[in-house]
Amino acid sequence: MGAVLGAGAGPTGAGLRAALVSGAATGYPSGRRDARDAAPLRVAMLAPPWIPVPPPGYGGIECVVQLLCDGLVERGVQVTLFAAPGSRSRAEVRPVLPRTYPDRIERALHEVDHVGRVFDAVDDARRHGRPFDVIHDHCGFTAFAMADRISTPVVHTLHGPFDADTVEFYRQHAGKAAAVAISRSQSMAAPRELRIAAVVPNPTDVDACRYSSEKDDYLLWMGRMVPEKGPHRAIAAARAAGVPLMLAGPVQPGQEEFFRSEVAPHVDDDRVRYLGEVGGAAKERLFASARGLLMPIRWPEPFGMVMVEALSAGTPVIAFPEGAAPEIVEHGTTGFLVADEDEMAAAIADLPVIDSATCRARAKLRFGKSEIAARYEATYRAVIRDQSAPSLPGPELGLTKMLPDASAGLVMSDTGS
Repeated sequence: MGAVLGAGAGPTGAGLRAALVSGAATGYPSGRRDARDAAPLRVAMLAPPWIPVPPPGYGGIECVVQLLCDGLVERGVQVTLFAAPGSRSRAEVRPVLPRTYPDRIERALHEVDHVGRVFDAVDDARRHGRPFDVIHDHCGFTAFAMADRISTPVVHTLHGPFDADTVEFYRQHAGKAAAVAISRSQSMAAPRELRIAAVVPNPTDVDACRYSSEKDDYLLWMGRMVPEKGPHRAIAAARAAGVPLMLAGPVQPGQEEFFRSEVAPHVDDDRVRYLGEVGGAAKERLFASARGLLMPIRWPEPFGMVMVEALSAGTPVIAFPEGAAPEIVEHGTTGFLVADEDEMAAAIADLPVIDSATCRARAKLRFGKSEIAARYEATYRAVIRDQSAPSLPGPELGLTKMLPDASAGLVMSDTGS
């Protein structure tokens, strides 16, 4: 949780982004408040419209929303969750649309309808004397683009990667809402005009994760069957090391040819097994019992929740140093960062030197839902103070405050990541 940097007291614009990445922003310990922060916040949590919270199967954003709501409620924050029908939460749940749309994800009609109804509800709450202090948006692009239509401050979590289209979008609408990056890597890819209020990683409920210090002989790869996630590279590394590999994850539309040509020929139900999409208790057992998780990614992964899930189960991670992986895997402490399949195969032999209890403890310290909820609460308060300031120096500055990077060991723990 970060101290406020007043105008002229710290870096702004490009310098501010550099301070974020280097961990140079100053701060105070999470959970500390001043007198202005004594009143409980009222937060409108805006989940996507497609599937319920928590998700019945695949649904990374919905899992994040669930854990964040739990953590905020535990801190005394008054959270109203606007989400798909069938959602459950410790927060007050307000279903928005009449049904879910799991087969129409990202269709504009449903997202716009969902966001428009929520904005109407926020306006109604203000008219009836029960205003929300902030809207926390996890819902695609509509709320961000329309954030200047509503007087309530909007905090928008950047859940996806930046590409040419999203960079153009955020550059056009940059001044309308405050953004939260989920990794320093993702923040550095953002257009310079975008107001990055903080870097806050995705939360996990480490205490609820199954843990085992006794490991089976297999390695694990989990994710979508796409080249950038590297299931074929995991197969090559595991075969070179002579260790069995379990593959788990969906083959989504458009991924069938890659799976048929690069993955399926190696699946022999002995040295390489494909389990399909796995959830619930079966997924927890896979994480807890694996010798290690392989993460041979070749793209700027914005976060990589699968790595945190493995660490929470006491399972070390071997990853390529792409995207957010170096911010999650602490080389030699919770796993290894390697350059290619050959180095990955060699590192598999060193997995026994990684302590499983340390993996779990580090995951809780750095990514536990209580810590992440505290940092989001600090972000909300900083955004609210910024919007209520009598004047802003201009679009280059955006937020005059910068919260320390919650994913960086420089700020929240005793060792760097």
